Amino acid sequence: SKATVSVLNCPSTRTIMSRVAIVAAKRTPMGSFMGSLSSVKAPALTSTAIQAALQQSKLTGENIDEALMGNVVSAGIGQAPTRQAVLGAGLPTSIPCTTVNKVCGSGMKCLMMGSDSIKAGANDVVLVGGMENMSKIPYLLPDARSGHRMGDRKAVDAMVHDGLWDPYDNMHMGNCGEICAEEYGFTREEQDEFSRQSYAYAVAAQQSGEINWEIAPVEIKGRGGKVTTVDTDEGPSKINPDKIGALKPAFKKDGTVTAANASSINDGASALIIASEAKVNELGLEPIAWVSGYAQHAQVPKYFTTAPAPAVKKMLDRAGLKADDIDLWEINEAFALVTMACMRDLDIPREKVNVFGGACAIGHPIGSSGSRIIVTLLNALRAKEKQRGVATLCIGGGEATAVLVEMA
Repeated sequence: SKATVSVLNCPSTRTIMSRVAIVAAKRTPMGSFMGSLSSVKAPALTSTAIQAALQQSKLTGENIDEALMGNVVSAGIGQAPTRQAVLGAGLPTSIPCTTVNKVCGSGMKCLMMGSDSIKAGANDVVLVGGMENMSKIPYLLPDARSGHRMGDRKAVDAMVHDGLWDPYDNMHMGNCGEICAEEYGFTREEQDEFSRQSYAYAVAAQQSGEINWEIAPVEIKGRGGKVTTVDTDEGPSKINPDKIGALKPAFKKDGTVTAANASSINDGASALIIASEAKVNELGLEPIAWVSGYAQHAQVPKYFTTAPAPAVKKMLDRAGLKADDIDLWEINEAFALVTMACMRDLDIPREKVNVFGGACAIGHPIGSSGSRIIVTLLNALRAKEKQRGVATLCIGGGEATAVLVEMA
């Protein structure tokens, strides 16, 4: 059969259903909205993360079979963002590149797709990750092409319209968060306290230097050839925890979700390199961890906030594990209540979750976050000398993805 011929024609180093290793994991710092990274296009940020990942893995561009990178709002970036990032990093033109949009899960979905391709024997080494410069997302003039005959016209914020808006119920993601808060009974005080803990964890990770392992500094060339190096997440230093409780609700007059207990708007990129066990052995690579499982879940769009727990449960059931078997968790803080809901549904203790701070403190560049939390999870497992971790995040449209890793 054609399928049999395809398998037989795979290079001898490729093994069907091979174990998948993560051999590199890097990310840029998270720049604040209109902050230190706002002038750098998303593909250029990604090129920096790719170069750092290659250096960490000790591979060269010639070893990469395919590149898969997430990006949510591509308007204004230019054609084929992943291709731009790969060539911008100096990799060969022979590498096929694909840009993936699964909203906030884009970067994680890339790792899942890359792992599938390795298990199928189609690839040996895949570059995966994600990117978003939310500061550079443009405004749109929807009727401009057909002509503006008379009167004022509205400019549409592509960041909100294509990235942060529920088109099914026609409301902001934050309003979906308010629905979750009401149904779970999460108070404003509980969400604020969770957010304060997130900031405290992030600041502690910066002060200890533990966060530095995962960060690839970004060099920005300015006028007169001056180079500015950005090597630190901006968010944690900009928040005064004492003022969190004084902020007004962001989405509903009597609501509980605020700018502080929700994720911030950010610029950043992340990159991982995954490889088959056969290629790891052939090249003498040093795996950071093994990809031990992944799963997806989908439900009613406005309840995207509670989708991570079912995705995790499906994944752990397949692996024969329970939540208690997991040492550390990265549950993306799209809103504090998203992480809180997953913790309640799966009975996860707070001290195991987002131990280097989450998106409330670090930020949420939407196309990168799915892969960023995997990078941070690996760093936390390494630093805390733990073995098994789960990364999961909610996705606009009612979905979620989850990945299980075990340190090598």
